[in-house]
Amino acid sequence: MLETDKIFAGSIPENYDRYTVPLIFEPFAADMARRAASLSPGAVLEVAAGTGVVTRALAPKLSPGASYVVTDLNQPMLDFAASRQAPDSRIQWRQADALALPFENATFDLVCCQFGAMFFPDRTAGYREAKRVLKPGGHFLFNVWDRIEENVFANDVTNALAEIFPDDPPRFLARTPHGYHDTALIRSELESAGFSRVAIETRAEQSRASSPRLPAVAYCQGTVLRTEIEARDAGKLQAATDHAAAVIAARHGSGEVAAKIQAHVIVATV
Repeated sequence: MLETDKIFAGSIPENYDRYTVPLIFEPFAADMARRAASLSPGAVLEVAAGTGVVTRALAPKLSPGASYVVTDLNQPMLDFAASRQAPDSRIQWRQADALALPFENATFDLVCCQFGAMFFPDRTAGYREAKRVLKPGGHFLFNVWDRIEENVFANDVTNALAEIFPDDPPRFLARTPHGYHDTALIRSELESAGFSRVAIETRAEQSRASSPRLPAVAYCQGTVLRTEIEARDAGKLQAATDHAAAVIAARHGSGEVAAKIQAHVIVATV
């Protein structure tokens, strides 16, 4: 992962929430909220919350007496998440680094993280921090994307951009969001961090959009892929987006489009 892979700023948070969240994150957020609520946690910590799609799904399912601390490394993403959330006295918003959490030991019943672990510069350190702040018997619930070939629109966009920039193709999607899919490695790193029980389930969903342009905009302008495109040629963002849309249309049709997305869902117990 490159250092720039972690910077979600400028117009990225708004485009991310408008386009990327409905396209790929909402189905897995609903799944995560269901799993989290089934554990009946009284104190919840969410790390790498992004623009709050899990927060919006999970908060209504928590008990009235629960506490919910929502964090992200990127203050612009956290600000956007807070702006989208209905007023809720149980929720505290806090900028925090998942590798150096500003909380006491054994504070939470549940730590959850949707599609954030791939961005940890040191995943074992991040897992160790999650374990540190969990109470005995607590759970660390998170998910990561499977390989890019199992996530069709992301793969389509990556291949399309390689045609626009053949000498230096933007590889953010393959490198980081879809670069941490080895379940044996995930299990090993969690065990190294001290988790005694690790359960991993691979789950497929459908990514749906009203037109082929929406996935192109979601990935090219609502993720750090935008930064990579503009670093190669600041004037080619629109052309790159248009080409990605054309590639998706050629493969999936010009009307409503749907394609497979797939992720690993992990529950690690202290």
